[in-house]
Amino acid sequence: MSKQIAVRLDDELVAFVDQIVVSGQQPSRAAVVARALERERRRIVAARDAEILAASGPDLELAGLAEHAVDVPLNT
Repeated sequence: MSKQIAVRLDDELVAFVDQIVVSGQQPSRAAVVARALERERRRIVAARDAEILAASGPDLELAGLAEHAVDVPLNT
């Protein structure tokens, strides 16, 4: 189920959203906003998870993986 809401944005942000739609990266303004909100929700959840992991101390099983990951390029 979806719900329609009204949002006020600065002209600059609307132009940015419209540019994304015109370029074909997203099909509509609503899709751009929804994607941005989903990304923000995932960021908040990841930050919360990171805080929980940091509070629990080092995970020795993942230490080797973390050391390896530092040297792996992100674009592979």
